[in-house]
Amino acid sequence: MIALRDVTKRFGARVAVDHVSLVVEPGTTRVLLGSSGSGKSTILRLVLGLLLQDGGEIVVDGIPVMAQTRYEVRRRIGLVVQEGALYPHLTARRNVTLPTRADGWAEARAAQRLDVLAEVVGLERSLLDLYPAQLSGGQRQRVGLMRALMLDPPVLLLDEPLGALDPISRAELQGQLTRIFRELGKTVLLVTHDVREAFVVGATITLLNGGRVVQQGTFADLARRPAEPFVSEFLGAQTPPPAMTAYL
Repeated sequence: MIALRDVTKRFGARVAVDHVSLVVEPGTTRVLLGSSGSGKSTILRLVLGLLLQDGGEIVVDGIPVMAQTRYEVRRRIGLVVQEGALYPHLTARRNVTLPTRADGWAEARAAQRLDVLAEVVGLERSLLDLYPAQLSGGQRQRVGLMRALMLDPPVLLLDEPLGALDPISRAELQGQLTRIFRELGKTVLLVTHDVREAFVVGATITLLNGGRVVQQGTFADLARRPAEPFVSEFLGAQTPPPAMTAYL
């Protein structure tokens, strides 16, 4: 579970996160939706313990996030960012298994886990011996997801994971991520500014603006019962796919 209770974060006089409360129940997916500067990525950094909140409480997998516990918290989290943040001098195989070497896994155990994850994300085994520059954007993102899942963490954080992909690859991976989250039963917090992505991936959406929560609920909740005009304005600002038009 991930829980934020009345969390505030300031950078000087600017309030980046303004009394935010939300709960991601175990095994569920929550999407943080909003434009640049809305506080989405700051919340992710707070959950990771890369930043410490100025007020409120954050709990990850039963552990309060604070200075003395943040390294313990990170061991329970897999992180996926744009393009997978892969090391260019390592093959895909070595990128994925890097966490197991730091954790002291035997090579046989790491190889077995690698095979399982390649099947889960739909990556051809032959691609594991290539370097990131030799892979497509979608393939790099699959490798990044495999690395985040390698140690089987209960919590998965994704920060604009598909933002650098072309529309076709993005649409394909959106559907695959939904399947993967469902099959693995992870507690997932995904950050995006893309309304379509929120619709496809997230059962529950938290819409942010100016560091505060504007509305939380399913896409249907936000579209049919907007809490304020900004909700309708934001959802309608992007061209929706056909499946979304019934809600708008």
